[in-house]
Amino acid sequence: MTTAFSTRLKGALLAFGLAIAALPAFAQDDEPKMIPAPDRGADEGSGPHERLIIRGATLIDGTGAPPIGPVDIVIEGNRIAEVKSVGYPGLPIDEDRRPGDATFEIDAHGHYVMPGIVDMHTHTGGATKAPETEYAYKLWMGHGVTTIRGVPSSNMEFALAEKARSAANEIVAPRMYAYHRMGQGERYEDRQILTPDEAREWVRWAARQGIDGLKLGSHRPPIMEALIDEAKKLGLGTTAHLGQMGVAHMNAIDAARVGLDTQTHFYGLFESMYDNNDVQPWPADMNYNNEQHRFGQVARQWNLVTPGSDKWKSVMQEFLELDFTFDPTMTIYSAGRDVMRAKNADWHKIYTLPSMWNFYVPSRESHGSYWFDWTTADEVAWKNFYRVWMQFLNEYKNLGGRVTVGSDSGFIYQLYGFGTILEMEMLQEAGFHPLEVIRSATMHGAEMLFKPRGEEPQFGVIRAGLLADLVIVEENPLHNMKVLYGTGATRLDDENRPERVGGVKYTIKDGIVYDAKQLLADVKAMVDAQKAELGDLEEY
Repeated sequence: MTTAFSTRLKGALLAFGLAIAALPAFAQDDEPKMIPAPDRGADEGSGPHERLIIRGATLIDGTGAPPIGPVDIVIEGNRIAEVKSVGYPGLPIDEDRRPGDATFEIDAHGHYVMPGIVDMHTHTGGATKAPETEYAYKLWMGHGVTTIRGVPSSNMEFALAEKARSAANEIVAPRMYAYHRMGQGERYEDRQILTPDEAREWVRWAARQGIDGLKLGSHRPPIMEALIDEAKKLGLGTTAHLGQMGVAHMNAIDAARVGLDTQTHFYGLFESMYDNNDVQPWPADMNYNNEQHRFGQVARQWNLVTPGSDKWKSVMQEFLELDFTFDPTMTIYSAGRDVMRAKNADWHKIYTLPSMWNFYVPSRESHGSYWFDWTTADEVAWKNFYRVWMQFLNEYKNLGGRVTVGSDSGFIYQLYGFGTILEMEMLQEAGFHPLEVIRSATMHGAEMLFKPRGEEPQFGVIRAGLLADLVIVEENPLHNMKVLYGTGATRLDDENRPERVGGVKYTIKDGIVYDAKQLLADVKAMVDAQKAELGDLEEY
């Protein structure tokens, strides 16, 4: 990106920050202020309805069961009341079997309905790249993402305020689960947590504020044990990014043994299975604060483990016995194996803010913008790494292990919503059947959000009695996952002309029907407005 544009962008963002100084002071990671989502407009979303009936759809229920249709789905208020088979493919609908008395109907004949997607690894914007939370929320909702687990979404006070507004449907946004890092919260802003007792005290305080779980690092063992033990007592979930600075004393199997629920990314997994090492053999000039070192070198672990070895199998078996869940978030590092593809994705010109593009530009400061001198060898290492990582995930799934979908978008050329669908595509690449992919993206994610409290999931499957979180798409996602992208998929029409097909048609959250394409049009308008002020995305 040109220096002139970068300078102009930074100046405009500074002025923008000053203009909103009267708003509540919510900052994320020491960034300028973020803007809460506006109240939901009277024309945004229809419902909930007394008796909404979705007519004639083919149902993908989220459990892994095969599609069935045509069905009519009855929603009363925010709950699914009935799923009724109303005929057979290729034959007229049996009108006598159809439920009646609808107060609102959706004609879904020829369409596919699946549960709302659960994204288990999200961050909401960031004031220097996407200050308006509406931008991320509508990108998620426009892709059928009806639930997000923020790890964290922003600082605690901001995240909990937005979570409450979403739960009341005051804003257009997915359901929110708030997971937070040790020591977050205004009360702890200037305090350090140095002992297990202090760690427990923070967990108890954070639970009283209303958080849903902990986002852990690779803390030293006494702290890790205290955090997880206290979380379990209080019905809080736990997930961990077992970063390289602490993984030598807390890898994935270590963390699972002390009760961790979920690992995000891959950190700590390979370190649990090394053949001939206990720590990664870093090069002598390694410096973790150099992000090309950090992200380039970590992929060099691919040949330190042996797929199918006794150690591989024994570690996998122990994870299974511990009922451990993997939330791989493969999408966020996928640019590492083909940076040109990620940089030139179809959606950037339409849906990526110039301020976000500026964040993606190679930088020694912006997290994840590590393309200082990215080489073919770096990309080959990542391709090999993914091959081994995907094999582990597929084998774990085949043995009954739970794998969920998370995106971590907002970094490394990955955009909210689009990154979630890419993650689903990557699970299919790993060997998951499309039905297994959708199960990971719906039922399995929901299970992990309710499991800490010992409760049955209230969404994630289309079944009578559960909350009405659904996605309606005109094309078959089992045939082509790409039809879930907001930019759809390309195919030739009958006159040999390329056309775009797909994109989510309706996203239903809590019984409220949203026009998904309109949500994306709202995002495009936000992008166009910023381009008018700052200029279009520029090459670099």
